[in-house]
Amino acid sequence: MKPKLLFATGNAGKVRELRMLVGDAVEVVSLKDLPPVPEPVEDGDTLEANAVKKAREYSEATGLPALADDSGLFVDALDGQPGVLSARYAPGSDKDRYEKLLAELADVPDDKRTASFRCALALVTGKGEPAVEVGRCEGVILRAPKGANGFGYDPVFQVDGEGGRSMAELAPEEKARVSHRARAFQLMRRHLLAL
Repeated sequence: MKPKLLFATGNAGKVRELRMLVGDAVEVVSLKDLPPVPEPVEDGDTLEANAVKKAREYSEATGLPALADDSGLFVDALDGQPGVLSARYAPGSDKDRYEKLLAELADVPDDKRTASFRCALALVTGKGEPAVEVGRCEGVILRAPKGANGFGYDPVFQVDGEGGRSMAELAPEEKARVSHRARAFQLMRRHLLAL
């Protein structure tokens, strides 16, 4: 019987990415597959702190090994903002958030629009210290959104080394190869397969 792993998210896009990355080795369930549990407050000042807190609290609440992530977009011209507050950068939708970002960068020249997506993953199994891995994807912030795939800031983030395409222009299998989350998952894979 395959081990069961709670991926502590309700984001269907993230769950789909993890299932593609771990294949059949682990049965991945999400928060939507379980009875409701209290949502941890993400009050850490780093991605790693938030990921560990979420994984620990969801593992304790469900009795399952739990994997949690926290990710953000770090824009150099904005001193790393929106960073750890990426999901709360502006009220409303993903579009509202990236439109605020584009407005704040309106006067920033193209060569100063460098940024990185970062993802911290934490795995809590109930045995020992949490396993934590961080993945990064480098790029630049575009002047207008491009592409219809992905979510979040994907349409305004041009990925280094991908022919000038935004993250939202990559096919899911391409994104699974180059994204910050994919890189963190690749680093975490050995911990997951040890379940």
